[in-house]
Order: sequence, then C-alpha cells, then structure tokens
Amino acid sequence: MNGTSPTAPDPAGPDDAEDPAGPAGGTGERGRGEPRHGRPAPSTRTPGPARPAPAEEPTFDLAGTLSTSDTGREDHPGGAGRPPAAAPGSRPPARAAGASGVEAPAAGVPWTAGPLGYHAADVERWAAEPDKRPGRTAFQRDRARVLHSAALRRLAGKTQVVTPGTSAHSWDASPRTRLTHSLECAQVGRELGAALGADPDLVEVACLAHDLGHPPFGHNGEQALDEVAAGCGGFEGNAQSLRLLSRLEPKRFITDPETGEAVSVGVNLTRAALDAATKYPWTRGGHPADPASRKFGVYEDDLPVFHWIRLGAPGQRTCFEAQIMDWSDDVAYSVHDVEDGLHAGHLDPACLLAEPERREVFAVAADRYAPGADPEELAAALDRLLDQEWWPHGYDGTAVAQARLKDATSQLIGRFCLAAEAATRATWGTGRLTRYRAELVVPRDTRLECAVLKAVADRYVMQREDQELLRAEQRVIIAELGERLVARAPDGLDPQFRSLFARAADDTARLRVVVDQIAALTDASARSLHARLTAPPAG
Repeated sequence: MNGTSPTAPDPAGPDDAEDPAGPAGGTGERGRGEPRHGRPAPSTRTPGPARPAPAEEPTFDLAGTLSTSDTGREDHPGGAGRPPAAAPGSRPPARAAGASGVEAPAAGVPWTAGPLGYHAADVERWAAEPDKRPGRTAFQRDRARVLHSAALRRLAGKTQVVTPGTSAHSWDASPRTRLTHSLECAQVGRELGAALGADPDLVEVACLAHDLGHPPFGHNGEQALDEVAAGCGGFEGNAQSLRLLSRLEPKRFITDPETGEAVSVGVNLTRAALDAATKYPWTRGGHPADPASRKFGVYEDDLPVFHWIRLGAPGQRTCFEAQIMDWSDDVAYSVHDVEDGLHAGHLDPACLLAEPERREVFAVAADRYAPGADPEELAAALDRLLDQEWWPHGYDGTAVAQARLKDATSQLIGRFCLAAEAATRATWGTGRLTRYRAELVVPRDTRLECAVLKAVADRYVMQREDQELLRAEQRVIIAELGERLVARAPDGLDPQFRSLFARAADDTARLRVVVDQIAALTDASARSLHARLTAPPAG
C-alpha cells in the first residue's frame, strides 16, 4: 500500500497554539445551531471531566436515521439506565436528567452536518471549541492533535517485540518500537478505511491512538501494572489510552465554574474519534462473551466521558472505524513481528517446513490467537502462505534479502487487507461505510493466516529463554516501582502527577495517580526511576 504516510505533517501544522483556558464560544466544527455543552467539573476521585445528563437520548439505526429509544434498556451503553455520578457541588444540569447518563442535542440540531457520511454529533467535542482554520475537517484536527502529542512520542521508547540490542548478529536492522508500529498501523488503516468509504483521517487517528496507553515493557508490563493497580480497579492499556486522550495528555483545559480550577479534558477529540479508538467498549468484567477476560476499555472513574462517547451506540458493539483499526493492528503486528524476528536472527524460515516446529506453532495459534481452530486448518493456512512465490524461504541480511523480505511484508499486508475489503463490500455493498452502518468482514481463512503469523513470532521471538528472564526482571521493576511510589509519593512523581496526587480525594484515587505515572514511563525511564527509588541511602 502506498497511500498518504501517517508521518507527514498536518497541512495546518502543529495543533498546539490554542488558548489553554478554552474558548468562550464560537460555532467552529459543530455546525450552525448546534448547542454548546456544559463544562466538566472536577471528579470526586482523580480530578477529571464530568458532565450533566439529558432528558432523552437519541440513537441511530444502521442507516444513520435519528430516533428516540427507551433509554432504560439493559443493552444501552449507560447500563440498565444508570447515569454516571455527578461531582458533589457541581451546578445543576442545564436540562433534566435522563436514564442513560449521556447528553442529547437540543431540538433542531442539524444531525447531518459534518464530514460526508457523518453526523454533527460525531464531530462534537466534550468541550466545545471554535475552529482555528476554515477548510480543515474536525478529523484532520483530531489527527494533528494525536500526532503532536507527548504520549505518541513516548511510544518511541517502548518495545514492540524485539528488544533493541538483542539480535543474534551485528547486522540487525533497527527493530520496531510501539511508535513505529503505530505509524505503520495508521498507514494500513488509513488506506483500508478510505477504500471502504470511512473518513481516512478518522481511521488514522484511531490507529495512531490505539497503543498510547501501553506501559513500559509491553504486555508484560501491562500484566505487572494490573497487579499494582488491584486496589483501584486494575490496569488495561486500552482503558489507559482513553484516559490519556480524555484526561491526562496536557492539551486542553477548561475552567470549572464552581471552583475556578483548570480541569484537563485531554486532547479533546471528537466523539467519533474517541469512539473509533475504543476497542473494548465495556468496564472490567463486562466482556460480552467472556466475563473473566482481562480486556476492557474504560475505568470506573472515566465513565462520564465514556457514556458521552457512546451516545447512540448499540450496546457493546464497536463502530466500523474501530473495527478497521483493530484489523489493521492485527495485520501490522502479525506481519512486522515476523519481519523483525527474521532481521534479528531469531527465526529460521526452514523451521516452518519441519516437525515438531509446525505442531508447536499450531498449538500456540490455537491457544492464543485462533481458539477452536484445528491443526489441519491452521496447517492449510500456513501452507497457503509458504506456497506464495514471494514468501521468504531464507534470509541472510544482504540488501537483496532485505528487499525481498520487505516485498513479502507488503504482499502480506495487501493480501490481508484486500480480503477484508472484498468480503466487506460483498456483504455491505458499494456505498460509504461509516460508524454503525456496517461491520468489517474478514474471511475465516484470512484470520487464520494472520493468527499463524502471530504464533510464529510468539514461538520464536517471545518464548526464547532469554526473553523470559528479561520479562521476569521487568515484572520486578514494575512491582517495586509501585511499592516505592505508593510509599513515597509525591516524591518520585513528575510535576503533572504531583498536582493530581495532591488533589486526589482518597487512597484509591492516589493509587490511580501512581499507576498513571508508571504507565507514562518509557522502558528506559522506568529502569532509571527504579534505580533511583531502590538505591541504598547515600553515606
């Protein structure tokens, strides 16, 4: 795929010259006549945005038709008609409270205003802002904000799968980081989204943002930090991404009308962008098929903004753009993790032709990436790839070998994306597919091919003995960081988190601030802070 690169600067330049106190008015991206919303008030826990609830909730059917629904139904994103708790001392809501805990537009709002295929509600921001530059879409503005965020830059210091400096030979190409993975995911998602009629900038925003919440040391760090965070509801990288976008990333502040304090609303993306970045639209334990799953997308104290994001969303379903982001993530990391494994000398392609290596790969795939798949169909999936003329059957690091490997990665990405595009179009037709008007369709054979590639990287890169020793050390670092910071905070916290710690209402909220601090560290800064906090006293 050779579309617009996600690394190219936004034509409007960095989106960081706006008044940090927030605008007082203006229509901007909202569309003529669209109502302004109340300003957030401080949370009763870690300070964050809160919002009044409405009288009645609008929802959309798959065709995008506005309707009014029973807001107390069990499958509503508000959950059995429970509104989010309002902060004590906040002003009464401007309109009567409804059952769903989300705010409805006033009568006469132009729901069809906005980018082609999107409603005015999709381009609303939690805190209303005027548009700085006429002609730039709301989603282009969202893209600029994420692209210029500190959270995205920090991903350059977080390992993807191959740790720099661990190659088996001296000619290892630079392995990917979480940042380069996010950029590659964004390029894949942008092109696939555009081919299906979704706004390419919106899909790119979701892809750029999907890993922002990852802590140091990848999924290993995520599991260790979840244990540290047990007393405040746990930790999950996707829930942390939402927290960064809507609360922690310093970009937009508004003034609380009751206290006069400046309250962060994060980068203040549009509703559609935040929804597109939401892979798991439920709280911990709310997985629709597996209540024991550790995957979730929102912490309890971030529910007010989550309910606002999910305005009109059908139950726990993800929007079309989020599904494109999710598949683009799968495609990018399955293909590129194998490429990095070959570059680093951890994988010999000949192993995929022999036993017992093949059986081991299929066992990993069935256990972790394709539950329920039998060895025969997994073998067929791998063999389909091995039979391609471009498949790399050897690799010696020469320029020709690198070029052939790069062609293979390109062929694989095209294969996986074109299969999804064709199947989705066959099911949903040739129109513009956006939001909740369609679902991404990925053929089973394609998903199995992707799953086998994930299992190859898992078996030959992640399961190496030296990697397990490294992961054990990383878990100790995260656990001891948690212990020391809980005991010593605010000492050890960055200035941003010191102020949040001072304003936290109780021990639970203070623990969440400590977790936020650890999650913001890079691999190197986690090691550095750990060394400082665990060093014996001087003298």
